[in-house]
Amino acid sequence: MNNQQKWYKKMVVAALAVSIGLSAGMVGIPHSAEAAVSSSSRTNQVISIGKNYLGVPYQFGAQKGQTRTFDCSSFTQHVFKQIGVSLPRSSKQQSHVGSFVSRSDLHTGDLVFFSVPGKPGVINHVAIYMGDGNLLHTYGEGGVRITSIHSGTWSSRYIAARRVL
Repeated sequence: MNNQQKWYKKMVVAALAVSIGLSAGMVGIPHSAEAAVSSSSRTNQVISIGKNYLGVPYQFGAQKGQTRTFDCSSFTQHVFKQIGVSLPRSSKQQSHVGSFVSRSDLHTGDLVFFSVPGKPGVINHVAIYMGDGNLLHTYGEGGVRITSIHSGTWSSRYIAARRVL
């Protein structure tokens, strides 16, 4: 048997072993691929859950755990809790969770932090990045809504982003 035939035989045996393993449920998706699928699924869940609250009124200091009204951080805290991610109560506290993400590398499900009028450079607002330049958040009249991150208001007040998924 020459080298090419030996190599071919090894490949057939390996393919057969994998096939048998898959049939028996013994071989799974590699951990890194599993994590990517899980992360993608969780980001989709976050957006889907958040969209269920579109139009729910904004109330500064809304009580944690109730869903009749939200402020920005009670909204993000509630939405992420639904998929098992615990976030602190305030936007400033939430800005210390997870890992830093540059503005140019935002992914769906990232938390995005802003200042509001009168307090430039101070984190006091949080939103969920939806992808395609959109934010899911609550602020002022209109309650929970979708807004462009590129709008003058939010673009000029952007401070940071964090990835918690």
